[in-house]
Amino acid sequence: MEDPTDAIYTVVQQGKPTGPFALAALKGMTILPETFVRKPGMDDYKEAHEFPELRELFGFGFQKTAPQYFASFDQRLLAMVIDYFFIAIGYVFLILLSYLFITEKGARITAGIMGLPLLPLVKLIYGSVAEASEKQATAGKALLNIRVCDLHGERISLNHAFGRNLAKVVSALPVCFGYLYSFLNRKQQCFHDLLAGTLVIKDRLL
Repeated sequence: MEDPTDAIYTVVQQGKPTGPFALAALKGMTILPETFVRKPGMDDYKEAHEFPELRELFGFGFQKTAPQYFASFDQRLLAMVIDYFFIAIGYVFLILLSYLFITEKGARITAGIMGLPLLPLVKLIYGSVAEASEKQATAGKALLNIRVCDLHGERISLNHAFGRNLAKVVSALPVCFGYLYSFLNRKQQCFHDLLAGTLVIKDRLL
């Protein structure tokens, strides 16, 4: 387990990252609960009150901050395309593997076509498991630094993730209006996000 006294912190002051500083050096600085701080290995800055050792050092309490940075429609669409691309690669690999045992041309074509309707099901299962995982994201979302959470920014359960992904049927009908609704929503939620009580958020930009 990391010793907080050995950690090195980068602190945003007057809109600019400064540091790095050891924990002891922070004591003489003006650090507020909402000051942005980052340690090595972190992908994004967090507010100071989110670090237990800083709360102890400065005596301020933990303040839960609601998500404020939301993934745009194009980011979400690109993430879905990336996910289907990886799924398609896996599908093609399995079909080519099956050709080692299927030699007749007609049977090969049939085998290739019959599996296509299963791809959305694979996406449903994979997406639900990935979004309920520690990363809260599928491969496509992770590459774009976006993730799924509840309305408070917390990780969702597997059942919650399955419900969210099943509700995408509502967003797809009619004519994908439920997806386009994200342009009219302040938090850029689609219909299935509204039904499931979820958000798709992105990393804070400084």
